[in-house]
Order: sequence, then structure tokens, then C-alpha cells
Amino acid sequence: MDATDDSSTTRVGLIGYGLAGSVFHAPLIAATEGLVLDTIVTSSPERQRQARAEFPDVRLVDSADELWARADELDLIVIASPNRTHVPLARAALEAGLPTVVDKPLAATAAEAEELAALAEGRGLLLTVFQNRRWDNDFRTLRKLLAEGALGEVQRFESRFERWRPQLKGGWRESGDPAEVGGLLYDLGSHLVDQALTLFGPVESVYAEVDVRRPGARTDDDTFIALTHTGGVRSHLWMSATTAQLGPRFRVLGSEAGYVKYGLDPQEAALREGLRPGDPSVEWGAEPEGDWGRLGAGESPTTGGGVPVETLRGDYPAYYAAVAAALRDGTPPPVTAAEAAATLHVLEAARVAAAERRTVRIEVPA
Repeated sequence: MDATDDSSTTRVGLIGYGLAGSVFHAPLIAATEGLVLDTIVTSSPERQRQARAEFPDVRLVDSADELWARADELDLIVIASPNRTHVPLARAALEAGLPTVVDKPLAATAAEAEELAALAEGRGLLLTVFQNRRWDNDFRTLRKLLAEGALGEVQRFESRFERWRPQLKGGWRESGDPAEVGGLLYDLGSHLVDQALTLFGPVESVYAEVDVRRPGARTDDDTFIALTHTGGVRSHLWMSATTAQLGPRFRVLGSEAGYVKYGLDPQEAALREGLRPGDPSVEWGAEPEGDWGRLGAGESPTTGGGVPVETLRGDYPAYYAAVAAALRDGTPPPVTAAEAAATLHVLEAARVAAAERRTVRIEVPA
């Protein structure tokens, strides 16, 4: 690529301006020092109007081919298009010599993810996956508690992304076509499994229940995964659109204490409302004291058991700050393609486990 006039500026091409592109990637890119949103790819006139309203100076194009034709004018590609396009677009970006960010899941299979990782490594290019939930406020708080040993030896990790959406919304995420890589196992499951692996390391066995509950639904909307980590921790993960009463986001049980946290990180809701990181009127990622989780033993937090633990602020902007640093300074990417492939190995095993009604073992590299 040609050098930019300002070597500290990274010119970004963003592919896709649906939910992922418009709510997450574009605002976070724009809020990151050193990144400039140069081009947005969307063929939808409505989404082009939406993009123009928020980013008046951005270039709008109809297809990714127009990015590859201008590869020497760009420094980073971000792929926020439907899941079925992730692999071909990432391959094309890397073959054009462009560092690449891909929204989760990186691919439909671990083998495809590993192929992309090898391509990026062979060309000396950054390839990273947008696992923004590692920067949720509750997850950051839990990591801090674990680092401090506040729970003793962790025995069980319960994690939920549950919703009450009895009516179908339509779109590719609810399509029954396997090529679309839809359903909650690969959507919310990508986050839940990534978080479990980040906290407790590799998995040796997987059990899963993958169900289709809603009338007319064509892909899973109520799924449970049980993981046994090589270190002995058991992770129980729920993802559902059919939960009439929501459980805790986290319930983590250790030999000395447990941590229970309800509610969701506020950053997605803030981004949907048009709020932006860096706005001095917004305490970005903060939540009220009444939403803090509780740490203790021997009594339910719903009856006042344990002590409240201040929730760290959520920090989605840290992801793109780390991407910018990796490109500028050669520091490690915030999420590696190998980590994404490890998550996909678990998701693939979960699908087999549910279909065959058995526990599936995963070969852990020596």
C-alpha cells in the first residue's frame, strides 16, 4: 500500500451498514484516534442515506470490488456484512494486501477460519475478529474478580444471553439455510463461548441442546451448551429468544464465594440511541449502583446476600484502539483468528452433540 500523507492515519473501508455496521463498527471506528472512516460499502439506497446523514464526508460505494480496485488508498478493511459473506470477503481483502477485521463469527467452520488465519500469516497481515463482548462491563468486572482470587477456585460458570422475542423478526439471521450461518448458536453462542474460553481456557468436551421453539422458526432460537474445560471448570451457557423470565447474566460459583450479575452492558443500547463514545455528556459504559452484581456466599443476592461489587465501565472503544495499535506498533491484535477458530471448534461440536444427543470430545492441542 502507498504511504498516507499522515502516517498516523489509518483509512478504513467498512463493508456492510446493517445492524453491525451502523450501530457498532462505524461509530466505534469514528471514535478511535488514528482511524478514519474512508468508505462504506452498501448497495441499499436507504442505508446509503443513513450513512450519509451520520458521516457526510464518507465515500459510499455499491460493492466490495470498488475497495479492491482502490486497495492502495486504504489501510484496513472491516467486514460487517451477513455471515455467509465473511469468508469470501476476508479472503479477497487479504489477497488485496489489506489488514482485516471481521465481525463474529469469522467463518461457518473452524477449518475455514484456520485457512484465513494461515493466509493472513503468510502475507504478514492483521486478521482479527470483533468479539466486542470481551469489553462488556460485567465481563471486565468478572475478570478483575478472578484475577484477585475473590471467588477462590472457580467450579462453575453460568452465562446467559436471554431475550423474550416470541415473534419472528425475519432476515438472514433466522433463515434455515445453513449457508447463512444463522441461528443463536452461531450468533450469541459466538460471544458466550469466546468469553468462556477467554476466562477458563480450552475445552475437552461439549454437550448441547439446540431447539427451535417459535412457530414458523427455521433455525435454533433456544440453545444450551455445557462445556468441560481442561482445567476442570464447567461452563453452562444459555442463548435464547424465548425466555419469558430472564435469568442472571452471570452466576459464577467458586470455592470461597459466588458472583451474580443481572442485566446487560449498556453500550449497545447507547449506540442504538445514537450516543457516541467520547461525548463529554455521556459516562460511557457506566451503569447505576442498583445494577451492580453481588459477591458472597450462603445467601441469595435477591434477598440481600453478599456485597455489591462496583461494575467496571464497559469499553467497546478499546477494541478498535487495540486494532489501531496493532497496525501502528505491531502489538498483538485484540482477538486472534486462532481464538476465533477455537470458538468455532466448540460451536461445531455443540451442533454435533445436539444432533446426535451425546457428549462430544474435542482434541486439545498438546
